[in-house]
Amino acid sequence: MYETDIKPSTLPQFAAIYDEICKKPVRGILLNFYGLGYAGMPDQPDRYDVFYAERGIVRVSPYSGPWGWMNDTAVELTDRVVAAVMEKYGLVDGVPVVASGGSMGGHGALIYSLYAKKTPAACAADCPVCDLPYHSTERPDLPRTMFTAFRHMPGTLQQAMQARSPLHQAERMPHIPYYIVHGEADADVNKNMHSDRFVAELRKTHGDVTYVEVPGMKHCQMPEETARAYHAFILSAFGLG
Repeated sequence: MYETDIKPSTLPQFAAIYDEICKKPVRGILLNFYGLGYAGMPDQPDRYDVFYAERGIVRVSPYSGPWGWMNDTAVELTDRVVAAVMEKYGLVDGVPVVASGGSMGGHGALIYSLYAKKTPAACAADCPVCDLPYHSTERPDLPRTMFTAFRHMPGTLQQAMQARSPLHQAERMPHIPYYIVHGEADADVNKNMHSDRFVAELRKTHGDVTYVEVPGMKHCQMPEETARAYHAFILSAFGLG
């Protein structure tokens, strides 16, 4: 019988987690947020699940919905997943949690950093969506996803999208290290309209912001050298070189 409560014993129902392969003791939690439309429940770890597990980091990918856009439900689900992982391993409050993801997942990493019950120690985002009002006009498949994610929130849909847009919330973002990558050939999430504008706003009030602009890179297709630096940043947040 399956349960609807999120607790250590039910974690695989609410997130992709392969803690059985993780080297002990666990030194931290890496949240990996999925991109738009992903609704799978993978039964095997990918290369980065293994990469981080070998270093004592549990990589957790919350099942927050294919059109979640880090709405209230997605934030609450992720908070409860983090709490269940911490309970399972007896982790203390000082153990770092890092937020990461690409595209809608990059947006999720940024916005979760703002609204999380436990503020992440750092945030890494690949080709993130940063302006939801603009993005809703960027492609024909997007308006329905915004409506589904935010129709329950108070105020207008425009206000709800702004409240969940890194660009419009830049001043309120927590003062943690940020590492943002965006490809200049991204045809899905326009670099100039998203990361360029967000980083410019974020740097007005935040000091620790790394922005990597990659010539010729398409949407969420980091070259190997760029990927190595991206994951090196994440490892550094856990005190690993």
